[in-house]
Order: sequence, then structure tokens, then C-alpha cells
Amino acid sequence: MAFEQDLLELLPRLRRFARSLTRDISDADDLCQMALERALNKRDQWQTGTRLDSWMYRITRNIWIDTVRAAGRREHVANDDEAMENVAGDDHQRMESRMELNDVDRAMDRLPLEQREAISLVLVEGFAYKEAAALLDIPIGTLTSRLVRGREALQRELGEAA
Repeated sequence: MAFEQDLLELLPRLRRFARSLTRDISDADDLCQMALERALNKRDQWQTGTRLDSWMYRITRNIWIDTVRAAGRREHVANDDEAMENVAGDDHQRMESRMELNDVDRAMDRLPLEQREAISLVLVEGFAYKEAAALLDIPIGTLTSRLVRGREALQRELGEAA
């Protein structure tokens, strides 16, 4: 039962990661559901004492890659106004915050999937470089390069939006 409870606690982070991959809230929910189903079916493959979040991120990413390949497309992009419904502050602050989040969201949309994955894992989810590189099955140098290029692209995009 602890396994299932740990999965439930991980769900908000997993959903956020899925959202960064799919760029669509409905697709992210579907991706999370598939990942949870696969994890429950392959529970015996998870090693107690290892990081469940890393295992789940890898499952989620692999399902997404399979889905994209099967559909014959590189990535799916969509807007998500619903995710910004709960921005705090008065109406003026809420509108400014929403516009800034929309700018960031659009800038993230323009990044290649590889850079978006790296930024999502390291800057949003807080994984160490070594962990993120292992999760993506790439060398740390490649991860660092993707982060640098992604950050630069975001800064350019957000600088133009200001």
C-alpha cells in the first residue's frame, strides 16, 4: 500500500512533467494515466530503495516518445488557460501575472522538446544535473548544453515579450 500512496503523492509533480512534454492539459492527464497504469502493472520492476520519482519520470517520458513516434509527429502544442486560473492577487495583478505566465508558456512552447525536458527536470522539478541526465539517458555535458541553449532561448523570447 505504501507504493500506491507514494504514487499518489508524486502525482502533482508527474502531471506537471507530463504537461511540459505534451503542452496540453488533456494529453498530460492521459499520459499520467498511462504512466500510472504501466507502473502498477510493472510494479515488480521497481526496486525498493530507489527513487520512485525518477522511475516514474522515465516511464512517462518513454510513453510520450512512443506516442509521438506512433502518431508520426514531433510534438503537440496547445494553450492552457485553465492552469493559470489560480494566480493570486487583485484583478490587475492577476492579469499581469497571467500575461507573464502566458509569455513563459509560449516561450517554452517554442523550445525543442530536448531543451524543454531539461529545463522542466532541472529548473522546475529540481533534479540534480546527474539525476536529470540519467533520467534522460544522456551525458551530463549534453544536459548542460541543452539547459544553456534553452535558458538563452527563453531569455531571448521573454526579452522580446517585455
